[in-house]
Amino acid sequence: MSCFPCISPRRKDANKIEDSAVFKSNNRLSLESSVSSKGRASLDRNSRDRDSNDERLKNSKNDGSRIGRVATKSAAQSFTFRDLATATRNFRPANLIGEGGFGKVFKGRLESSGQVVAIKQLNRDGCQGNREFIVEVLMLSLLHHPNLVNLIGFCADGDQRLLVYEFMPMGNLGDHLFDLPPGKDPLQWNTRMKIAMGAARGLEYLHDKANPPVIYRDLKSANILLDNDFDPKLSDFGLAKLGPVGDNTHVSTRVMGTYGYCAPEYAMTGHVTLKSDVYSFGVVLLELITGRKVLDCSRPVGEQNLVAWSRPLFKDRRKFVQMADPLLQGQFPMRGLHHAIAICAMCLQEQASTRPLISDIVTALEYLASQPFAPEMNGPRRSPHRPIDDETRVMEIKKSPSSS
Repeated sequence: MSCFPCISPRRKDANKIEDSAVFKSNNRLSLESSVSSKGRASLDRNSRDRDSNDERLKNSKNDGSRIGRVATKSAAQSFTFRDLATATRNFRPANLIGEGGFGKVFKGRLESSGQVVAIKQLNRDGCQGNREFIVEVLMLSLLHHPNLVNLIGFCADGDQRLLVYEFMPMGNLGDHLFDLPPGKDPLQWNTRMKIAMGAARGLEYLHDKANPPVIYRDLKSANILLDNDFDPKLSDFGLAKLGPVGDNTHVSTRVMGTYGYCAPEYAMTGHVTLKSDVYSFGVVLLELITGRKVLDCSRPVGEQNLVAWSRPLFKDRRKFVQMADPLLQGQFPMRGLHHAIAICAMCLQEQASTRPLISDIVTALEYLASQPFAPEMNGPRRSPHRPIDDETRVMEIKKSPSSS
């Protein structure tokens, strides 16, 4: 039986994790072979000896040569540090477009081609950044999909570790959902569902098309990048793991990622599965619907944790309208809102086994995207920054033909 009433079941991938025959496919991606036993040993050694600078330096040299061998088989280019310093005008602060736990991201222009790119410079102080660098080059050298960010090249010059991506001009999803400056229009309902569908398709590729499957482990609004048409691409694959194979049901690993997006079973046990990504997707979809951050200390105590705030509302369809982003000003289809919240509730089930497959989520979101909302259905649109109370929004929805 399908998880959603609006779609028919797709069972062909239902037992993909458990079916060891999948891993014998002649068309499998060579992810598993690329991460050689020598590479795994090097990563483990980095973790155990992270306080040893000499050991890290030795391993970084070995990692650089190994990455070079893998990347030469793909389209990824190898850049010198001088190339990328020139592209970013010596990493000047004016070119800084982002910063995270593993390093900084700069906008640059490649002198050789004139292409505008995003260049991530990893911190040199920790072995974690080096480990993330290895995984990301290996993954993005072998994984290619319209909803995954494109890796153009890398730099492994000495102890410098940099990654070069296609430039995504609209930034990340969080830039368009949270703390909008005055005068900036919020995302419309149709655009939000388009972004959700694209992100789900990227995740579906990792889970169902990559072989062995890939667990993303870091799905969040900040890692969903947008192009000029608001088409989304998943980025930041440094925490990605190869999924369980054969009779294994999970992968055991250190708990990594961003608090609030991690599935409860992963946070408690370190056991990560494909369904852990589904939970994270549910959180992102909830952010798209509500316009709220997953954690927001500026809100009242009972509303600071988005998922905890939403759970009681999931149980009463009459309260679904209270979950819609006020900046939408009632400009959304009531039936579409109900379907989207139903998908959220299924993804955020505390028991991993009860969450839907990502393929079913894609089908459900494709259904929603096939029925776009026309703003004129609810009358003239107000200024997106003018407050509106819930009573007024409900009255507008009752007048809408889409609510019948």
